[in-house]
Amino acid sequence: MTTRETKNDGFTDDERAAMKERAKELRAAKARGKAADAEADLLAKVAEMTGDDRVLAEGVHALVKRVAPELAAKTWYGMPAYAKDGKVVLFFQSAAKFKARYATLGFNDSAALDDGDMWPTAFALTTLTPEVEARIETLVKRAAA
Repeated sequence: MTTRETKNDGFTDDERAAMKERAKELRAAKARGKAADAEADLLAKVAEMTGDDRVLAEGVHALVKRVAPELAAKTWYGMPAYAKDGKVVLFFQSAAKFKARYATLGFNDSAALDDGDMWPTAFALTTLTPEVEARIETLVKRAAA
């Protein structure tokens, strides 16, 4: 990690940018009120993505809308996310966001994917094959329950 990437607060430039994006989302939602079309914001963020990130985000969005339409689409730290009762249950993080090798599909604790004493809450995502979509569908259904 170079000095240029971090400041005294310990956050990278990318992490600080994500936090600023989240603050912007909160201000915009407050200004628009409850009737805001958060899904339009999500789709706009997906449209800004390029390459595989965009294909994956579009695929995840379509899958979530089909499997769990009761989840509210929104942006969260500038990335697509889906909420239940106001709490983000799952989110997509593009590879480009933090210059990673792969995109991530993550689940927050409100998803209640509990499975014994230890279970995964984030998954590397490189392509949407029928098998991968089936696995995601199972997780989304559990998360939305």
